[in-house]
Amino acid sequence: MRAAKREQFFQNLSKAILEPTTELQHANTFELLIAIILSAQTTDAAVNKVTPSLFGNYPTPQKLAQTTPEEVLTHIKTLGLAPTKAKNIVKTARQLCEHHQGEIPEDSEALQALPGVGRKTANVLLNTAFGHPVIAVDTHVFRVSNRTGLACGKTVEEVDRKLARNVPPNWRKDAHHYLILQGRYTCKARKPLCGKCPVLHECSYPNKEIQKVN
Repeated sequence: MRAAKREQFFQNLSKAILEPTTELQHANTFELLIAIILSAQTTDAAVNKVTPSLFGNYPTPQKLAQTTPEEVLTHIKTLGLAPTKAKNIVKTARQLCEHHQGEIPEDSEALQALPGVGRKTANVLLNTAFGHPVIAVDTHVFRVSNRTGLACGKTVEEVDRKLARNVPPNWRKDAHHYLILQGRYTCKARKPLCGKCPVLHECSYPNKEIQKVN
């Protein structure tokens, strides 16, 4: 995809996606961090169903650090990998209290030192909470990047590197959410809605299916 087409690509997405932000419900950076950890291999909608109860009982790192994974599990048991996630978020809360005075560090290395936080989770938080122009390559971003020709690669790492190079600087802050929401609602895994796609003409996907409107 040439530079002019990449610019048009994001211009078109910005017209179709008016609020490029996370769909995880949260009231502060701590809640967002916990919600992101819980969202691994789980939909945002599923996470949003359990976090009101979770955050109602443990609204701060200090409160969460004082409980047990077993207690947390009663609030998140419907999520995939719930036992592991329960352990991770309690450990994360304890580390936040012990090493960061209960604050969320605005640093990728410090974030990735927390249990359950990898590069993708750290990037989502840095982008959403702190406005860093970084892109977290999840399954939606990976698919859209490859399908459209924006950043083709066989691995997450390869797509990550190409996105950093290919996304125009003026779009880097919001590119993460534009690509996620495009993949979640339009460029779907099994059957992309090409007829409703705002970047149809910029996309290089060879198997486009345009439904005829009677």
